[in-house]
Amino acid sequence: MKILQSLWKGLWGQAYLLLILTTLMWGGNAIAGRLAVGEVSPMLLTCIRWAIVAIILGPLVGRQVVSEWPQIGSRWLYTILMGSSGFTAFNALFYAAAYHTSAVNLTIFQGSIPVLVLIGTILFFGARVIPLQILGMIVTILGVVLVSVKADLEVLKTLALNIGDVWMLIACVFYAGYTLGLRRRPPVSGLVFFTALAGVAFLTSLPLLAIEIAQGAVQWPSLKGWLILLYIGLFPSLISQIFFIRGVELIGPARAGLFVNLVPVFGALLAVLLLGEPFAYYHALGLFLVLGGIWLAERK
Repeated sequence: MKILQSLWKGLWGQAYLLLILTTLMWGGNAIAGRLAVGEVSPMLLTCIRWAIVAIILGPLVGRQVVSEWPQIGSRWLYTILMGSSGFTAFNALFYAAAYHTSAVNLTIFQGSIPVLVLIGTILFFGARVIPLQILGMIVTILGVVLVSVKADLEVLKTLALNIGDVWMLIACVFYAGYTLGLRRRPPVSGLVFFTALAGVAFLTSLPLLAIEIAQGAVQWPSLKGWLILLYIGLFPSLISQIFFIRGVELIGPARAGLFVNLVPVFGALLAVLLLGEPFAYYHALGLFLVLGGIWLAERK
């Protein structure tokens, strides 16, 4: 037990490792989102994933949430906005967009999150940006685009915006706002704050599910759908979000946001391992560019 506690304390202080693990799980979420098409409808998926988190964390952290509620309750509007934007809105739009746009478009648009976070940090927090940060951001975006278009620039010429692309762009804006907002969270532990946000996400996803049911568009999970939901509920929804909050706490939103560029790279690598897609040279080159860009941005 002492060994496990020591390992956990060591991990908890390693921002880079936490953020890399976070983006690895989010890359898995992209695979799960594609697999979920035809297995479970998007609003039901969004609602159940946060129900899973609430069911797990309720017995574990419920007493702490109650004891620290005065700090959270005094910022009730902030808490609602954070949970509904970063969790409910982003995920609902992401899963809905998967029905209308290509995986290439989805991964390219996710690469806009670090850019939006960096711009927001400058505009709202007055942060100074050094040339190496800008260069690092450009290099990581090049890596993302390289993987997304499979090193075929002709693919870029055929890209066209549809409703799915628009939804994904809006989703990225929501998550960038959530990342920036973490800087102003109440003075409570990350786990307590995340539990409160998960509860908000579940409650704010219920109206979306009601609309989906009223429209006759709901699709109840198949067996495969339940397995996908279990993965999404445990890893992208629970563990990764706790890691991300801690990563932002350690190095700030602008630097932590840069790691989001790893999501499409990990998504491509997981597609090779889990879906049997071939590994190409651009996967390795894209990963090199993304990691190199992060290294450049972190030099100072």
